[in-house]
Amino acid sequence: MAVEDLNSSKSGGPVVPTLSCRGLLTPLGHDAVRLDPHGVLGGWQERNLEVTIPSVLDHIEDGEARANLLRLLSDEGDVVPFQGMVFTDSDIYKALEAVAWAAIRLQPGDQRLLRAQRLVELLTSVQQDDGYLNSWVQGSPTVQRWSDPQWGHELYTAGHLFQAAVAADRAGVLPGLLTVATRFADLLVTRFNSADSEYLDGHPQVETALVELYRNTGNRSYLELAGRQLDLRGHGRLGEDRFGSPYFQDAVPVRVATEATGHAVRQVYLLTGAVDVGVETGDQELLAAAIRVWEEMAVTKTYVTGALGSRHRDEAIGDPHELPPDRAYAETCAAIAAFQLSWRLLLATGQARFADAMETLLYNAIPASTSISGDRFFYSNPLHLRTGHEGGHEDAPTQRLAWFGCACCPPNLARLLASVHDYVLTSSPDGIQVQQVAALQAQVSLPGGDVRLDLRTGYPYDGALRLTVETELSEVWELALRIPAWCKDFQIRIDGFPIPAEVVAGYLRLRRDWQGRCEILLEMQMPVRQITAHPRVDAVRGCVALARGPVVYAIEDADLPAGVVLEDVYLLRVAGIGPDDGAPSVELIVAVQSVPTTVLYTDQPDLPAAPELSEPFQIGIGPYHRWANRAPGAMRVWIPTAPSHHRTH
Repeated sequence: MAVEDLNSSKSGGPVVPTLSCRGLLTPLGHDAVRLDPHGVLGGWQERNLEVTIPSVLDHIEDGEARANLLRLLSDEGDVVPFQGMVFTDSDIYKALEAVAWAAIRLQPGDQRLLRAQRLVELLTSVQQDDGYLNSWVQGSPTVQRWSDPQWGHELYTAGHLFQAAVAADRAGVLPGLLTVATRFADLLVTRFNSADSEYLDGHPQVETALVELYRNTGNRSYLELAGRQLDLRGHGRLGEDRFGSPYFQDAVPVRVATEATGHAVRQVYLLTGAVDVGVETGDQELLAAAIRVWEEMAVTKTYVTGALGSRHRDEAIGDPHELPPDRAYAETCAAIAAFQLSWRLLLATGQARFADAMETLLYNAIPASTSISGDRFFYSNPLHLRTGHEGGHEDAPTQRLAWFGCACCPPNLARLLASVHDYVLTSSPDGIQVQQVAALQAQVSLPGGDVRLDLRTGYPYDGALRLTVETELSEVWELALRIPAWCKDFQIRIDGFPIPAEVVAGYLRLRRDWQGRCEILLEMQMPVRQITAHPRVDAVRGCVALARGPVVYAIEDADLPAGVVLEDVYLLRVAGIGPDDGAPSVELIVAVQSVPTTVLYTDQPDLPAAPELSEPFQIGIGPYHRWANRAPGAMRVWIPTAPSHHRTH
C-alpha cells in the first residue's frame, strides 16, 4: 500500500524531501511523535527546553552575537568594533531554529518565543535593502562583500539563517524570519547562480540549507544554486592557505571523492548537501559519492563513540586508523553533522547501518558534550584525558564550560535536541519503521486511518521495550523494528505469545493486519561487550573499550581509590552490572601496575616482561557520556588489558 503525502513540508521537521523525489523512507510530521519526558531521550529533550535553550539565549543576548547586530543601528560617529568570530550571526540563527522546533511544546506568549521574536525583529531592522545580511561585513568599512571566501563564512552563516527560517515556517512561529531568509537567498541566486560565477565559501553548509529552503518554498533556483556550489568545489579555487585545499573541501570534486579528509565539520556538511541535492535531482552519482565517503569514514576514521576528527591543529579527520584517544578532537558539531548525514542516508536508502550510526552518536559522542545540568558544554570530546592534563584551554578542558569563544556547539546542540523526536520513526509504502528506541507516544497517518503507538522502555540502559499498537485500519501493513547491530540475542512476543522472528538487513519486519489493539514485547539482551579496535589503530593496541547496548563506558578518577593513577590501571575481567545511579554501572576487576622507577626509558636485553600488578580489586564505572559530571579529572575509554596469566575467572 502507498503512504499518502499527509505529512507535508509545511508540517514537517528538519528534513522533508519533496514527494516526487523521496527515497525509500519518509520522515513524519513534526507533531507526530511526543517523547516521554520521564524517558532517557525525552528527559534530555525536556532539559534542553527548560535549561539549554534559555541558557543559549542568555549568552546570545548578553554577548557578542547580539551586540554585533546592535552596532549596525548605532548613530555614533565612530564604528563600533566587531567582536568575536566572523560567524557569530550563525549562533543566533541556530538558537532561533532551536526555539522554532521547540515551539510545539510552548504556549503563545512564552518568554522563549518572545525573546526569539525580538531577535527576528533585530535581523529585519539591519538587513540591507537588497537582502544582504552579515554583521561582520556590514559594520566593517574595510571589509567588502565576498572578499574572503576562505574565512569569511558569508554563505555558511546564510545557510544557518535559511535553516532557522524553514523551522520557523514549518512550526508556524517567528513571523518575518522566512522573509528575511528568502530575501537573502534571492540575492545569492542573483549573484552566484550563473555560469560566470565561481565563488565558493570555505565552509560548506549553505548547500543543504538551500535544498531545504527549496523544499519549503518550491523555488527551484535555490536547489540549482546548491547544486552549482557542489560542482564548483574540489578544483582548488579557494587556494591552499596554511591548512591546504583539503581543509576547505576543495582538493577533490565531490563526485569522484573516495575518502573523508580535511576539516571534519566541513567534510560532513558537504556530504549532507550532496545527499540532499542527489535525492532532489535524482543524481545517483552524487548519492553514491556520499555513501562511498561515509563508508570509508565509518570503517577507518570513526571513533568508537561515533565521533569524528583526530587532529586539533586543523580540526580535521586524520589518516586511516589515526584514532588516538587522548588527542581526539572529536568536535561536538562534527558529531551532530554526522548524525544529520546518517539520517539523510537512512531516508534515501532504507539501510539500517545508518540508523545504527545515529544510535551510536545519540548515546555517546553527542550527549558527552552536555552536562547533566544542561547548561555546560564540551567543544571537543576526547576518549582519554590524562592524569595531570592542563585543562585551561576551551578546546580541551577538564570540565564543561558555559560558553566558548567559538560558540558553535551549544546552539547546535539546542537545535538538534529540540527536534530529536523527528529522527525516531519513519514511514514507507510498506508501513512504519521504529528507527530509534525511546519512550514515546506517536500518531502516524496511513491511507485509510491513523495508527497510534505507545512505546515504554528504559532504553538505552534497558533492552526491553513494550510497544502498543492501536488502529482502526483494517489492512495488512508492516511494522519494522530495527534490531541494533550490537544485539545478538532477543525474544519477541505479540499479545503474550512468542513468535518466530528473523532479522533481515537489520530489521525485524512484522507484517499483519493490526486492527484493534496489539501489544509487542521485545527483549534485547544487553551483556557487557569488550570491543577491540582494528590492529592498525595502534594507539589502543592491547586495550578494550566496554559497552552495554549502545552505550560506551569509561573509567574516571572518581571511580578509583585515592592515590591510584588512572594510567596504571589494567583490566582483569568484567564482574557484571552494578548499581543504577541514573545509569547502571559496569563492575570491573582491575589491578594496578607497579611503577618502581621514575626513569622515562630503560634498556631491556629481552622483550619487556609482563607488568607487575597489584592484588585485584573491584570498581564500578559509568557511561562515557556522563564523565566529568562528578568532578574534573582523568578519564579513559580504552582500558589496557592484563596479560592472560594475570586474569582471574
